[in-house]
Amino acid sequence: MERRDKINYYLDIAEAVAQRSTCLRRIYGAVIVKNDEIISTGYVGAPRGRANCSDIHCCIREKLAVPRGERYELCRSVHAEMNAIISAPREKMLGSTLFLVGFEMKDHSYIQNANSCSMCKRTIINAGIETVIIRDDHDNYRVINVQKEWIDYDESLEGVKGY
Repeated sequence: MERRDKINYYLDIAEAVAQRSTCLRRIYGAVIVKNDEIISTGYVGAPRGRANCSDIHCCIREKLAVPRGERYELCRSVHAEMNAIISAPREKMLGSTLFLVGFEMKDHSYIQNANSCSMCKRTIINAGIETVIIRDDHDNYRVINVQKEWIDYDESLEGVKGY
């Protein structure tokens, strides 16, 4: 048996975490890793104590046909990246890697050109996470250097919407 490479191993774990998502639009799972140790995990879901979209059978962004990457203030869920960050102590996240996997709810295909939303990007930056690795398909992924791609190049200054 051929051994799975380490990056895809952690992405596979993020994929398993995503199965807990309660969003009716997109399913995401995140895993934060440092020094080959899982620090925390997170998936998309309503804040603790609130009904999930899957429970109330309604996604307001879907109902209003809001384009991907826009109007996240309407969403009742906490994103996978934020849930993973909320569950981890900052000193363990400094210099860590966040692994992210996303699926379309309608057909469970990998989300094309998946990326963190602008709110999650800001949270990842402040958490001190150094690298984000996003799965494109079962074996392929993109590696994002947070400093170079999200801090040095600050798309928010250009008013870039969505992803």
